[in-house]
Amino acid sequence: MQNYWLEFFTVALVHLLAVASPGPDFAVMLRQALTQSRRNALFTATGIGLGILLHVGYSLLGIGLIIQQSVMLFTVLKVIGAVYLLWVAWHCLRSKPGGMHVQTSGGKVQTGPAAFRLGFLTNALNPKATLFFVSLFSVVINPGTPVLLQAGYGLYMALATGLWFAMVAIFFTHPRVRRGFNRFGHWLDRLMGGILLLLAGQLLLSTVSGSEPLSAPSSGTDR
Repeated sequence: MQNYWLEFFTVALVHLLAVASPGPDFAVMLRQALTQSRRNALFTATGIGLGILLHVGYSLLGIGLIIQQSVMLFTVLKVIGAVYLLWVAWHCLRSKPGGMHVQTSGGKVQTGPAAFRLGFLTNALNPKATLFFVSLFSVVINPGTPVLLQAGYGLYMALATGLWFAMVAIFFTHPRVRRGFNRFGHWLDRLMGGILLLLAGQLLLSTVSGSEPLSAPSSGTDR
């Protein structure tokens, strides 16, 4: 049992470094927190957290290893992820001056389910998250570890991710913080769009260059 505790702390440390690193999840979460209601921002944080369970699920089933070793499947995943990031970036880049108000799309205020879906898909379609979790469950976690315990690791990571982004949501939806960003809020929104655009471009460029799935990705997801 002592070995499992050591393994858990290793998983927790690696996951902490990954979730705190900048990437699509953080960019989308920051935009949501600064332009949406706290309720919607928390819905997005919940979506990101539950997106982790998707990666955990296929890693436990072994499907992730197939994706990791198949150039075609991984390329398809990267293209889908890039297109989705481009779609989110386009909405960010359309931001206009007027302060930090609830954003609208097509004249409609963003709903809770839409906010949740944004967070879930942003995480679920991140191919670097796929590499991270597949390597985590094949390299860091011992194959001999009971499946239920591995699932417990996954539940912890989903909960920790959701709580981390919930704290981001609560902090950046604070009235004082929002007032501080109010004058240049649309520029920040466009900056987030630019970052997402670069991330999408990086994915597409790696697809064109013909890069193959990695056998043992680094300890970060670049999320």
